[in-house]
Amino acid sequence: MVSVASQSSEARERDGEDRARMRGPARGLAAIRIVTGLWFLKSIWTKITWTLAGGILPLPAVSERWIGFLPERLTEYAQSGPPAWYHAFLVGTAIPNGALFAKLTAVGEILVGLSLTLGALTVLGSLGGLWLILNYLIGSWGLGLNQQGLHVMLITCFLVFIVARAGRRWGLDGWLVGNGGGGNGLLSRLG
Repeated sequence: MVSVASQSSEARERDGEDRARMRGPARGLAAIRIVTGLWFLKSIWTKITWTLAGGILPLPAVSERWIGFLPERLTEYAQSGPPAWYHAFLVGTAIPNGALFAKLTAVGEILVGLSLTLGALTVLGSLGGLWLILNYLIGSWGLGLNQQGLHVMLITCFLVFIVARAGRRWGLDGWLVGNGGGGNGLLSRLG
């Protein structure tokens, strides 16, 4: 007859083996999350510039190059044959307000990049990235499979990051959960 203590010991051993088997996939997912975050952070160099507030304090600002380019890109999207409802959005809202949308996309991409790279509020960052990339996918619908393939891959990554809570390995989300911030709180759900 097997004692309760030995059953408990066997259960702990199996649990430890299960955790060891999951380390590799969790590390791989963390690496993909970090690389995706770094890809989004490239916006810092391509869409952001620095300005001096009061001639003294350096602050980030959306570059004039990006503000000038985005309406051209949105016009290209509108002419490429997106769904009619999205064409109406591009022509009636996004293109006339190109400067605002340039600022929103630049800031959005940087926030998504920081979230994924640091593994901080990864679910929230992935939802933001999903929103951006879904819009890019629909907007570029008529430009061909090269654009769409990248967007579909990124959408898949974001969905996996959300479901797997990808920030909990090599990320601040894991530190938060592991240091008493877990449980059923809002931060735990967003990370």
